[in-house]
Amino acid sequence: MESPKVKIYNDNQAVAEAFAKDLYQFVSSREDSVHIALSGGSTPALLFDILAKDYVEKMPWEKIHFWWGDERCVLPTDEQSNYKMTVDHLLGKIKMPEENIHRVLGELTPEQANKAYIHEISELVPEANGWPEFDLIILGMGNDGHTASIFPHEIQLLHDAKICAVATHPESGQKRVSLTGAVINNAKEVSFLVTGKSKTDRVNEIFNKLDGYKELPSTYINPTHGQLTFYFDKDAAAKIS
Repeated sequence: MESPKVKIYNDNQAVAEAFAKDLYQFVSSREDSVHIALSGGSTPALLFDILAKDYVEKMPWEKIHFWWGDERCVLPTDEQSNYKMTVDHLLGKIKMPEENIHRVLGELTPEQANKAYIHEISELVPEANGWPEFDLIILGMGNDGHTASIFPHEIQLLHDAKICAVATHPESGQKRVSLTGAVINNAKEVSFLVTGKSKTDRVNEIFNKLDGYKELPSTYINPTHGQLTFYFDKDAAAKIS
């Protein structure tokens, strides 16, 4: 287990630009296919815009297999779909093999979508330590400390025995499919993109181990044999000591 890296930038635009550069170097340095699980959210949307603008020609897209760390159980055309957001900001603007894009089938029932996603990951993502081993998993952190769709009220999903699980949003009750903790922590690289003043207190609790930090799912993301990197803007990292 390697020590986490912390990178701090001026704002969310700078975070996205820095991560895009690191992602390009990461993919370019690999000889084989690269399995990457994407995140939803505003900073990933910025990242996708940058990739679609500045890396459209030079990124070796044919090497990449895109997956999603979590997805809402909605149609792929729904405005809430993480897949649709990625299509709008990135996939619709680049050329990569269609078979390298592995979305959650949110139009199915949550249980069917979960089962289908488990099957596809099991078939295509290389295995290590008894679990699928993604090359890179990109995560965000919610204001409540959740990551992927592992929320504090369902923190047991960190230890779920399956590759993916059906999660429930604590307020809306919306069903989602999420990678579980064992799979996230089995990745070669895990990168958190965390920006904004609304994240300051959660980051503070986790990094400084304040009261209640053990109830926050993001606390438990620490790859067993890989590298964990935090990309913060100054607002999110304001209380890191």
